[in-house]
Amino acid sequence: MENSSPRSVSFRTHRRGERSGLSMLSKDVEGGVFPGKVTPDSAMKIVCKKGVIRLLLVGVILWVVLILLATLFHVWSCHSSISFLSAMCNKNSTVLDMLRNMGFVAKPQLQHRCPIPVANDPDKIVIPEGRTPDEIVKKLTYVMEDEAVSDKTQSSPLFGGHESWSQREESFRLKPTMKVHCGFIRNGGGDMIPADIEYAEKCRFVVASGIFDGYDVPHQPSNLSPRSKKLFCFFMVVDETSLEFISKNVTVREDNNGGKWVGIWRLVLLKHPPYDEPRRNGKVPKILTHRLFPKAQYSIWIDGKMELIVDPLLILERYLWREKNTFAISQHKHHHSIYEEADANKRRKRYARPLIDLHMKIYRYEGMEPWSPQKKTISDVPEGAIIIREHTAMSNLFSCLWFNEVDLFTPRDQLSFGYVLYRLGESFRFFMFPNCEYYSLFILHPHIREHSSRIEWVTSWSQLKGNGTIKDKGKDWDQANAKNGLVESRGGLGLWTPYPANLDSVILPPVARTSKAG
Repeated sequence: MENSSPRSVSFRTHRRGERSGLSMLSKDVEGGVFPGKVTPDSAMKIVCKKGVIRLLLVGVILWVVLILLATLFHVWSCHSSISFLSAMCNKNSTVLDMLRNMGFVAKPQLQHRCPIPVANDPDKIVIPEGRTPDEIVKKLTYVMEDEAVSDKTQSSPLFGGHESWSQREESFRLKPTMKVHCGFIRNGGGDMIPADIEYAEKCRFVVASGIFDGYDVPHQPSNLSPRSKKLFCFFMVVDETSLEFISKNVTVREDNNGGKWVGIWRLVLLKHPPYDEPRRNGKVPKILTHRLFPKAQYSIWIDGKMELIVDPLLILERYLWREKNTFAISQHKHHHSIYEEADANKRRKRYARPLIDLHMKIYRYEGMEPWSPQKKTISDVPEGAIIIREHTAMSNLFSCLWFNEVDLFTPRDQLSFGYVLYRLGESFRFFMFPNCEYYSLFILHPHIREHSSRIEWVTSWSQLKGNGTIKDKGKDWDQANAKNGLVESRGGLGLWTPYPANLDSVILPPVARTSKAG
């Protein structure tokens, strides 16, 4: 009896466990989890669930593989030497940009030169009759008297006049009839001799260039057609220093009327240089070509260190007449934003750093945004060494306003170009052509000697005010004219005239340096 009692207890416990297990199993079967006796509907549900999950996984994997294959094909086609595949490539695609930024694809090297789609024969070019109609500004006249001298607040007239901040602001408000400052103020300098004025009166087509401070000699254009030689006047604008330098280094021929020639170039002496700084003097014929040669309808400007290698008639047809443009200029090779260009100018010592910063602060305060792809312009920064123009009222107004900014602020005209575009908006239409075409228009010759002014090496306000030292680099215009300090006396006066707003809080946009060339 003593032995049977424990056995009965263990037995009862075992039976309870069986009943508990059976209860749980029955619940599992009802819930469809137990793998044993399963209903057909439950089995189908399990199979469907697993199948859908596998199908989704396979679809996702295939989709990723297809995207990878398409991306690889896109990259391969862009680097393929097969013309058919290369033509399929969109080199400006977002995918390529992302891969370049991530470092998976090398950034493309900018093409230095590319073929220019010019016509084949200059003799077959049809020159448009008449002039392009003036639609917005119909009549443009110029301020000829320096009002600040007239009212005796200043002692002598300036070439660009004493333009006030309010006059500057008014000049950007377009009207059918406008009168603006545009250099050549009476008794302000920049005079041509009568023989050159008389010769220029007959010129409808002009190729103009300029050499100042004697750092170059004229380079003869090549590939000129007989038609262009008869049609165009070739003017090389010089100061007295350059005329003397050229006369000593190349043959200068004088005609019966007193005109001086070097090959096809007629040397035009700009007497009484308007500015202290030779670089600023060079902006007069470059930007104000329509003022120097008022009878010209078309002009091509080319910097003095360049040799033109494309027939000028073909240039006018390609950049103006073909698409009915009145102003054409190349985009910069590296920079799109004026703030990028300003940073590069400071790094390369193109002008006093604090004055460049002040120039940019004024533009930033007046609403000038850094360039972005959302802007309607290809770029805000041009390569200004070649400018192609029809001298319409609107084109001339743009040139005047551009020059006024150069006169008021720094002589770096590439900094002012985009600002004038911003102020005129869509009213001024122009053609900014690819940079690789720009480099195909000329051969670049090195300067015979490099020009350098001490103001270009200034890095602080204390140096400008005479409280700092500047390492001597190259020829110093202030040493050659001992009475002058670092501050120019006849140009850039807007940087020294109190601005009608507080610029202390203005912060210049950050600049990403994308090129060693700057």
